[in-house]
Amino acid sequence: MAVPLGLAVAAGRPAEGVLVGLGAMFAGVNDRPAGRRTGAVQQAVPALAGALGLLIGAATGWWAVPLLGAVGVLCGAISVTGPVASAAAVQLMVLTVLGCGMPVPLPGWAKAGCYLAGAGWLLLLRQLTTHPRPLHAERQAVAAVFDALADALDATGTDRAENARRRLTATLDRAGDQLRTDHDHTLATRLAAASALSEAGVALLRDARPLPARLAAGPRRLATAVRTDRLPGPLPVPVAETPATAAFDRAVLRAALAFAETSPAPGGPAHGRGHAHGHAHGREQAGSAAGSHGLGRRLRRELARWVLGGPGRRTGGLTPWGRAGRAYGVRVGVCVSASAALALGLRTGHWYWLPVTAAFLVKPDLGPLFSRVVNRFAGTVAGVLLAAALAPVLPGRWWPVAAVAVTGALIPVAQRHFAAQTAVITVTVLAFVTTGGDHGAAPGRLADTALACALVLLVGHLPGLADTRARVGQRAAHALRHTQRYLDHVLLAEHRDAPDTDAARRAELRRTAYRTLAQARAAAETAAAELHPGGPAGPDWLRLTVHAERLADAATAYAVERDHGAPAPAAPAARTLTRSLAAAADALDRPGPAGAPPAAEAVLPPELDGVAAEVRRIGALAVG
Repeated sequence: MAVPLGLAVAAGRPAEGVLVGLGAMFAGVNDRPAGRRTGAVQQAVPALAGALGLLIGAATGWWAVPLLGAVGVLCGAISVTGPVASAAAVQLMVLTVLGCGMPVPLPGWAKAGCYLAGAGWLLLLRQLTTHPRPLHAERQAVAAVFDALADALDATGTDRAENARRRLTATLDRAGDQLRTDHDHTLATRLAAASALSEAGVALLRDARPLPARLAAGPRRLATAVRTDRLPGPLPVPVAETPATAAFDRAVLRAALAFAETSPAPGGPAHGRGHAHGHAHGREQAGSAAGSHGLGRRLRRELARWVLGGPGRRTGGLTPWGRAGRAYGVRVGVCVSASAALALGLRTGHWYWLPVTAAFLVKPDLGPLFSRVVNRFAGTVAGVLLAAALAPVLPGRWWPVAAVAVTGALIPVAQRHFAAQTAVITVTVLAFVTTGGDHGAAPGRLADTALACALVLLVGHLPGLADTRARVGQRAAHALRHTQRYLDHVLLAEHRDAPDTDAARRAELRRTAYRTLAQARAAAETAAAELHPGGPAGPDWLRLTVHAERLADAATAYAVERDHGAPAPAAPAARTLTRSLAAAADALDRPGPAGAPPAAEAVLPPELDGVAAEVRRIGALAVG
């Protein structure tokens, strides 16, 4: 941030420097560990949304209130669809406010151009400073899956087991996201092997008994092989203690064969030199979108997956026009427009700080509302004090540039806590506005933050805007529907005709189910930490998501047993089971008291007792 700001100050163009610095600041906040393409998507999409906000933020005075209300509704609704969409929505909202209220003597197109220049500058730096070894981040992500599996196997039978299993799910999800945009056939094949090995490991994890240390040794050797792009070397000798360990040993063997098929020839390049069978195997196992569709179509589809946070509308994902999107959209629109009206009533200059603060505070994926408010105010106070301490120490009129250089270096560390991030960004923003000519902004910053905190607490706990069933219920229902699709695929026998295609499809359904369940659990944990949930009474969301995760584990364990000779259930009995789960999802998704879903009464093989028990528990909780 300091480089373009310093150049603009030296050239006598402070307004342009502030806008370029803002673009770099927001791009830095959205910078996360990832490969080149994945990281570019995470930064570029929100940057484009911010530039759009500066273009449409042309209303002045009281005309800004209805504009910001409409944009707030749109941004809130978009935020529920995925993490990149959420970041883009926040930038669109904040930059629309700044476009309306920041006194910058430039037309909208020039503001947007400067903002994009700042974001582009940071994107360029990211590309130049990415690890010089090709696909380093992607390689680390795939290796982390094998390491997480080994950790989960070591933790089985201890109180660390549940968290270790969830970390395994998270690493699989991150690796899959990395390889969606940064696609490499060798790494895709090895990720598919990791996914299949993790599936075989779930049957072991469900036993809740300590496992032999040799079982974790195989995945650890495979992790080292991924990082070094070499063969894993000698693996532990299979010992068939139980059918589950025998299945796991066979999965380790298949993973080793997949490594051999995609390993480089002696003395050859490290990437993409597997023979034709390994190449085809990688494409089938990873469900690659490459091929006849063309590069442009694949990139457009993957960009849509990143922004929407899922495969698309056909999977029944969360949409802006769903209950959760509508509820959150109204909440953001009311908070931002009310704060803008309050700010305009109090002053005419620099009124944008209050609605900008409200826009950040009302964002739900930063933690519970009360916690966000406390951390925001504490971080603002710390930032104001830090800025006051830096001003007399740093040199003359260049202190804002020096302060931005210091805070820019701290942003990656400060992102670990909302209060620390707020403090660092507060110093940065105060340096920007000082560059723009406002030298007494700190007291107003504190006052606006206090007012915004009070307003958001009030609006955020209004009965009509704090409905837990709308905020959490739709996400839980979404997760149950994906779990139901996975269970349906596992139970129905007709999928067994094409083993390779079935494995790839099952892996994708399993990852999607676990990912949406993790999102539902995060939403349930946030709701449980609120001062009071508001709205009509709902089920015990945390218990429901825990049982849904156990259901996914039970279905995965049965899939492994089915691959090794376990009997298949009769189709009517399987459909009764999956219909009961779908009915539970419908009960969570509809407003008002839920009706009881039909009981899963069917004759099932004993291997499915665990699955049926979890379905019954979920059905009972759905009507709570």
